[in-house]
This record gives sequence, C-alpha cells and structure tokens, in this order.
Amino acid sequence: MVEHRSETLDIRGCRVEMLRGGAGPRLLFLHGAGGAADWAPYMDRLAERFELMVPSHPGFGRSDTPDWLDGMSDLAFFYLDLLDALDPGSLHVVGTSLGGWLACEIAVRDIRRFRSLALAAPVGISVPGAPVADIFLWKPEERARNTFHDQDLAARQLAAMRAAGAADIALKNLFTTAKLSWSPRFCNPDLAKWLHRITVPTLFVWGADDRIVPPAYGDAFRRLIPGARLRLIQACGHQPHVEKTDEFLDAVSANIEGDGT
Repeated sequence: MVEHRSETLDIRGCRVEMLRGGAGPRLLFLHGAGGAADWAPYMDRLAERFELMVPSHPGFGRSDTPDWLDGMSDLAFFYLDLLDALDPGSLHVVGTSLGGWLACEIAVRDIRRFRSLALAAPVGISVPGAPVADIFLWKPEERARNTFHDQDLAARQLAAMRAAGAADIALKNLFTTAKLSWSPRFCNPDLAKWLHRITVPTLFVWGADDRIVPPAYGDAFRRLIPGARLRLIQACGHQPHVEKTDEFLDAVSANIEGDGT
C-alpha cells in the first residue's frame, strides 16, 4: 500500500478532511455521492502514478457541513478557494458522478488551474429520453446492486456499510447529495451552454452497463466540450474507477500524457 495520510484543511472556516499520498504529477480526485472517507484500492493505484489528493466535500464524510452550502454553485466556489489554499500551480482533475459534475462547475468558472479532466459518468446536464435513475427511491441494497455490473463488488460494498460508523457517514452523504441535486434532479440547466469554456484535454469514461447515469450522457457531454473524448468500458457499471480500475487508470494516464506530462 502506498504511504498516505489524512489531513484537515480549514478553508474560510470550513474544515474538510483530505486523504493524500503518492508522488508524481498532482491529481485532485473529486468523489461522487458515496463519498471517500477511507483510503480505497483505486486510490492506492492512482497514488502509484500521481501525487493524489482526495478531499471529502463539505457535507460529506468527516468534513464540516457549513450553513452556506445550498447547491452545486456553492461547492464549486468553495473548491476555487481550496485550490487557492493549496500549493500554487496547476493539477490534473478526476471526478466521478457527482464529483464529475462538480469538476465541470469549477472548470467553467475558472479553468486556469486545471491541466486535464477525466470524468467518470458525471451528472449535471439533461439528456431527453434518458433520465438519471432516482437513487433516493432505492434502499441501500438496491443502490449497491444497481451501482455495479459485478454483483460480488455490490456484496462487498454492502458489507463495508455495516462497519462501525459507516452507516452514519452514508446517511450524511446521501442527505447532502439530495440537498445539492434535488431540484432539478442531478442537473444544472445552465451548465450545458457553458461547457465550451473547458479548454483542457477532457476524457469521459463510462461503464457500458451503467444503470444510474445512462451512457447516452457520455456522448452528450463529449459533444459539448471541444476536443473531448469518450471511453466506454464493457461489463462495467457506474463506478469504473472501482470496477475496472486498470482500464480506468490507463485511460486517465493516456489523457494526461496527451497534455504533455
């Protein structure tokens, strides 16, 4: 396992936990609705190639839930402050699902700190005829089963949720996700018209069997960002970074190498 640590950042009075490890080009990982409270195998793999930074967003994991957090716009501006507080310089960004949406919201506001984007099954736009699944109607068992193509991984996730304290964090994450994306559901109607502002190498990675965000969203996102590419991974659900780590990591690395790093 790559040596790693947990640290607490205080950004304008909001304390967030950040997992950090590895060496190489700097990579900021923006997690999805499930959070990233613990060092996971996919993080270990990323940290073999990159200096990896994985914050828990405000309202998630062991980070504070500030009174000012009302929507994705608040979260995007918070991350601009967080980037200012980090060491100066640019970095690569990976975002998954809700975190991919967040990465887009940050990037359309200020792309200058980003060197590349790799987004796994992000939400944030609307695709007619292809609704995002309503995860809030599902029981935990249904969410796990519908997240993965590999049902052994679903069973492992359910087992991990039974660990001490895990259920409380999962409920906190779900509550914040609902607050950020309740209406309109998992969408910012204004985002699509500003995605052209993203001018760095951008890759979308999608599981061909994603039951939460249909792969049609990948093609829609690709068309909205100049030069963006789409990688579809077979026999994979909503979390390619977990379910197909090797393919995901190779795709991310290739996108970064295209940036000259």
